[in-house]
Amino acid sequence: MIGSIIGAGMQAAGSIFGGIQAAKTAKKIKENIETQKRENQNWYDRRYNEDATQRADAQRLLTMTEESIKKRNKAAAGSAAVMGGTAEAVAAEKAANNAALAEATSQIAAQADARKDSIEAAYQEKEAGFNQQLNQNEAQKAQAISSAVQGLATVGSNIAQLGF
Repeated sequence: MIGSIIGAGMQAAGSIFGGIQAAKTAKKIKENIETQKRENQNWYDRRYNEDATQRADAQRLLTMTEESIKKRNKAAAGSAAVMGGTAEAVAAEKAANNAALAEATSQIAAQADARKDSIEAAYQEKEAGFNQQLNQNEAQKAQAISSAVQGLATVGSNIAQLGF
């Protein structure tokens, strides 16, 4: 009979210890997921709000376009001086070149919008995954508590059967 009581006590202690360990593990998992969520938010804030015209690829495109425009403007001015072209022809060439620069800038803006859409989609996908992980963690925590309570109830029932 004393052995049964000791066994029941050990079962109770095991249930309590298991419940405590499960709660600690669930807390650690939750902290890790929350850290990942913060890092995801920081990544999103940085990437979504960066100036597309300051990116290296955009700067390269703008620099190449500007260099091309300078060469064409110089060539147009030189041709006009040598061939006797009109100031209107040079102005028209400069206007066309400025339109090319505006078009390059417009393309960068369009690419920036598509990039922002992609960043937002990636962020939302990751965020949904983290929320799902948190929900699973809470479900596992509830299951661990339920198991510990059930273990204690079983121990209590066993002790009651012993006549105490």
